[in-house]
Amino acid sequence: MTIEAVQSTLPDAGLDVIVTGLSSDAHTWNLVYLELLLEELGCRVTNLGACVPDATIVRECVTRRPDLLVISSLNGHGRQDGVRLMETFRARAELVTTPVVIGGKLDVTGGSNAARLLEAGFDAVFEDSGGLTPFRTFLRTLSVRTPGVPLGAG
Repeated sequence: MTIEAVQSTLPDAGLDVIVTGLSSDAHTWNLVYLELLLEELGCRVTNLGACVPDATIVRECVTRRPDLLVISSLNGHGRQDGVRLMETFRARAELVTTPVVIGGKLDVTGGSNAARLLEAGFDAVFEDSGGLTPFRTFLRTLSVRTPGVPLGAG
């Protein structure tokens, strides 16, 4: 395990982010870590916690209209649960352009699942061996947008 220093690479990013686990994943420390990391980077975070049903994630995103949904998986069922969630999530017209990312341990067999998850509707996939740099780079792309233009509309 490596620890990367977190620097405020997103000054005044002001992104509203929802962090959540999936319905079958009871791990919580990863969600707390992501919440703290995102807050350090200037984001406002709502953490839905672990074992969150798909319907709850969709309802919260429809209600809160976040700039980003971050899904974390540690139990190895991220691909399966993520694909199922995205079928419901992307079916909602108001969520079609909401950026959604998933990361962590996404499969129990250890293979790459990025292509399948991107095909399902995720905007980015961060596999557990990638470190924080790709995630921070993705966040930076979201924070650099035209004022008044919703994310996903550009």
